[in-house]
Amino acid sequence: MTRLLTLLLTLLLAACASPKLRGTGDLGLVIERASGQVTLVDTSRRQPYARIAGLGDLSHASVVYSRDGRYAYVFGRDGGLTKVDLLEARVVKRVLQSGNAIGGAISQDGRIVVAQNYTPGGIKAFDAATLELLSEVPAEYAPGSFSKVVGLADLSGNRFAYALFDGGEIWVSDFSDPRRPQTQRYPAGQQPYDGLVTPDGRYYLAGLFGEDGVALLDTWQPEQGSRRILQNYGRGEEKLPVFKMPHLRGWAMAQGNAYLPAIGRHEVLVVAGGSWQEVARIKVKGQPVFVMARPDGRQVWVNYAFPDNGWVEVIDTLSGQVIRTLAPGKAILHMEFTPRGEAVWLSARDDNRVVIYDTATFEKVGEFPAQAPSGIFFTSRGNRTGF
Repeated sequence: MTRLLTLLLTLLLAACASPKLRGTGDLGLVIERASGQVTLVDTSRRQPYARIAGLGDLSHASVVYSRDGRYAYVFGRDGGLTKVDLLEARVVKRVLQSGNAIGGAISQDGRIVVAQNYTPGGIKAFDAATLELLSEVPAEYAPGSFSKVVGLADLSGNRFAYALFDGGEIWVSDFSDPRRPQTQRYPAGQQPYDGLVTPDGRYYLAGLFGEDGVALLDTWQPEQGSRRILQNYGRGEEKLPVFKMPHLRGWAMAQGNAYLPAIGRHEVLVVAGGSWQEVARIKVKGQPVFVMARPDGRQVWVNYAFPDNGWVEVIDTLSGQVIRTLAPGKAILHMEFTPRGEAVWLSARDDNRVVIYDTATFEKVGEFPAQAPSGIFFTSRGNRTGF
């Protein structure tokens, strides 16, 4: 009996000392760009639960997640790739993999993390478990000429699509054998500045900065090559100065249409998802940066470049009209919907806070302090193609 009581007491003490059990489906993190740290957040409780420092230059940082939502892979502007454990709230490993980088992606099977780089131009593939470098693909589009890489997105079959800003091409690299990737090249146009893949992973679109139009590649039938869509948009019209490049990664697909930010214009483009023809233009308050759909597709939320970056507008996708204009704070840099879309989180950089809005009532339902917050990334991204 004494031995039994001792064993029970030992088990009880061990249980009390163990970490708090929690799931990862409602977790996420906020980039604090000025301090090189991230804030870990709980979207159900609408509050932070930990902060982690030492992640380097986060002035243009992005995040992807492991499929189980436990690990975040943070890509910093200084070329840092940091693996963060959301449950233990700690850095697992950090590597400096380049001199200048702006993002990355994770493979379909979750085993490969790929970083896209400005300097040196190209992509690098890492083992998701250990961050061991597996291989790299230099973006040498002509002998001795290397391009900045933008718009990296994951595709089926452990492939990745990306655009070469200087080379004017779309490349697709197959990492079925992660140490010996195979790459195909397709023409895009002048200065592709960002790219996205449709939610089903079929179409890769690269926005063009150097000319009007968007390059489109059917990744299910890549042998057909790329083609140009929206090439007549804005032809003969004078563009406004571009204060901040729009981001296609947060694009919106709703009601069968794609909603895209128009470069140098106070407009959101509406494009039919089947024909890829323009069907409407929606006048908005400024130059759009992010055009993001609520998960159910009923609403599209838009934020803007300076000097209109204190505003956010909401488009109703049934009417095609702006139905609400909000002023959540100073310098709204990023938006992220909760997994089912009942709330949206907004980073107000110059107010040093994150604000949370109910998407049905448009009322503010929460906020918390953060040092110059920018990107907000929830673990629900871990099971979405292109995120």
